[in-house]
Amino acid sequence: MSGRRPERRKTHIITERPPFERIVLIVQGGGALGSYQAGVYQALAEANLHPDWVAGISIGAINSALIAGNPPEKRVERLREFWEAVTTPPFGITDFKWFEVKDEFTHSLVNQARSWGALLGGAPNFFKPRVPPPYLHPNGTLEAISYYDVAPLKATLERLVDFDRINACLMRFSVGAVNVRTGNFVYFDSTTHQICPEHVIASGSLPPGFPATEIEGEYYWDGGLVSNTPLQWVLDSRPGKDTLAFQIDLWSARGEFPRVRRKSAIRAAPGWRRINSRRSRSSGAQPRNFLPRFPRNCSKQPRRRCSRWRRTRKSTI
Repeated sequence: MSGRRPERRKTHIITERPPFERIVLIVQGGGALGSYQAGVYQALAEANLHPDWVAGISIGAINSALIAGNPPEKRVERLREFWEAVTTPPFGITDFKWFEVKDEFTHSLVNQARSWGALLGGAPNFFKPRVPPPYLHPNGTLEAISYYDVAPLKATLERLVDFDRINACLMRFSVGAVNVRTGNFVYFDSTTHQICPEHVIASGSLPPGFPATEIEGEYYWDGGLVSNTPLQWVLDSRPGKDTLAFQIDLWSARGEFPRVRRKSAIRAAPGWRRINSRRSRSSGAQPRNFLPRFPRNCSKQPRRRCSRWRRTRKSTI
């Protein structure tokens, strides 16, 4: 009898596209948890839900570039290639797949060992420790205020992403970043910008690990410092269209009370990502944000459909 597990029949595959004017995929920041976004995209593609617009922040910006910068038949392959490349052990020590971790304590030790490996050796094809270390560089330089060099990520993006395809606007592409000097949130959009690897890297330039990214004389940090979800950017876009939006939440705002220090840190450390994500979701539903912009001719005729305002159906995954 074969040891291979039988393949499960995929029940989410459909043949007809839903009756919406556009489909949007919204992907957040969340580090290694961004690998789940690749699986979600694969399921959407198999269900014939190919997005017309991808918007991402931080690791979501990288996944968005891999999607928008490749033809439909190569997107899943490129996503898988990226994640397999960046999760290769930095010191060449392979994972022992035969070693099954059953208890929480052993699982914790294994995770900590792998975390130390990334801390000391970086992530292949993504980032590497800065040599010499930052405290040996002159004050005021990018090298002095960051621990890692992201040159490998730029090379990886240039290898896996066709930026000419992104700039051809076959699929709308948006990534968010924060201007270091002003503290303002900025979106780089393929409808208004000539997208290059620096725009993607800027969206994931989380200090103090990564350096700020320079674009046209300005420096940018990770967009998740202000908002971890680009939902508001999609809602505010004009002209309005009937939209089916899929938002992938990587951080849950709810959870059990932590029993060990490690889980306490996990719940607390990325809290700003969860808060900013939740704030972005809730702000889109608050009437006070929409009423000042509501067309005057609709306020007196509530039953009349206004061309400026279209329905948006959002599915959170």
